[in-house]
This record gives sequence, C-alpha cells and structure tokens, in this order.
Amino acid sequence: MTELDWVYSLNGKIPPGQSLPAGVKRYAAVVSYDGSAFCGFQKQKHSPSVQQELERALSSVANSEVAVSCAGRTDTAVHASYQVVHFDTPALRTGRNWVKGANSQLPDSIALLWADEVAESFHARFSATSRTYRYIIHAAEARPAILAQGVTWVRYPLNPTAMQEACHYLLGEQDFSAFRGAGCQSLSPNRNITSAKVIQAGQLLVFEVTANAFVLHMVRNIVGSLMEVGFGRRNPSWIGELIKGRDRTKSAATASPKGLYLVDVGYPDDCVIPPMPRGPAFLDL
Repeated sequence: MTELDWVYSLNGKIPPGQSLPAGVKRYAAVVSYDGSAFCGFQKQKHSPSVQQELERALSSVANSEVAVSCAGRTDTAVHASYQVVHFDTPALRTGRNWVKGANSQLPDSIALLWADEVAESFHARFSATSRTYRYIIHAAEARPAILAQGVTWVRYPLNPTAMQEACHYLLGEQDFSAFRGAGCQSLSPNRNITSAKVIQAGQLLVFEVTANAFVLHMVRNIVGSLMEVGFGRRNPSWIGELIKGRDRTKSAATASPKGLYLVDVGYPDDCVIPPMPRGPAFLDL
C-alpha cells in the first residue's frame, strides 16, 4: 500500500501528529440532499447511499478515487439542507470547479452548495461543535400530496404550547437512554442539548434542536414523545420523567424519518465553513 493509498484507506482520518503526504490537499463541502431514495448517508452494500453518489461524482472531477467523511451519518430517508463533508485528494481544483463539476454528475436529489480547500487539521465530524436538526410536521385531516416525502403527516391537531413547555426538560447535558435507538454503538448515552423549540410555520409545525451530538434515532424518538404531549395524551412533565427513567420502552414510538432534516453544523470560529440559511428552502423561517 502506498502512502497515498494509506490516506485514502483511512477515509480522511489522519492520526494525531500525522500530516497529509506532499501534494495532497484537504477540501470541505456543504451538501444538501433529499434522502427519500437512499439508505442514509453512509455507504451500504444493499442499497444506494448519499456517500456513494458523492464519492462517484467527486472522483469524476478529481480523475482519481475520492473518499468522503461527513459531519453526521443521517439515517434512511432522512434529509439534509446543510451536511458538511471533507475529502483528501492530490487533484488541484477551485471550489467552483468542485461544485459545478460534482453537481453535473450528481442526481437531482443531491447538490453541493459550497466547496473549498481547508486546513488538514479540519475534520467534518470531529471538528464539529454542534449539530442542528429540524423535524417538520403537517397536522391536517388530509395527507399532503406535495412534499409527501418531506414532511411527517399526522391527522389530528397538535398543541405547540404544550410541546414547547415539554422542550424545557430536554435542555442541558443528560443521559438520553430513553430516546436512544436499539443498536446504538455510542459509548455513552450522554448528550448536551443547548436549544430545543417548537416553531409554527404556516400549516407546518417545526421542532428544532441543537446539541453537541446525538445518539441513534434520538431526534425521531424525542419527536414521537413530543407528539404524545401535543395530542394531549401526556403532560409536558412526562418528557422529564422519561429522561430520569432512562428506559426506552417507556417512551413513544419512533417518528417517521420523512420530516427530519440536518440543517446546520457548528464549527470553531477559525474554520472557514460558511454559514447558510438553515432550511429546508420551503420553510419560511
């Protein structure tokens, strides 16, 4: 294995104290995608993934193999208006080259919004200080024909005031075992939620949450329980009881992936990743 192959095999994860080989540059990109047709971000043998399509398009622009690392491995059918990736390559391209070239190769459901060279110490996942997700609910008697795969439909009205009150119990660094999906490989269930709120946007209800990181299915599991509060089946304080109980079997069913979007990734001030509207674009927020 050559030194360059070694870098690629690590998928952009350079060990502490190590540097990229001479002539190899690190680039970062902001990506948006509709996850409806994908098994998630991460490559899988059994079905198409966002990572697979990105690597195919970027490799075409680079004229050599490119492997990407992402800020958050979104699940099957989950969307992103602001996913961040990085990749290493000896190919010298401008940010405009990467964006225009990759977008010409990508399916309509994936788009690069920005790309540029970054410091080799930058890592899309490990340099990130926060992630923000939005979960979009359409409460109406009839199911939506437009954006059917982009929002979660519920037949009955929700009480946003009660749901907002329940959000108070989510804040701070806590053990989120009650909202942790089976099969989660994280070493700890503790996460720090710095912001959680419910926003009315026309006919849509949006739950927005920011944390340092999330355990498996955490946002969708929280939303499932928040909707129980919104339907009036549970009091807002029930969310706090669930967190204290640390028992996933006591909380509500996991909400559909259709309404979930990764909308922002936070980085230290010295990183060059540009801020963008959180999206998705159809939201007037």
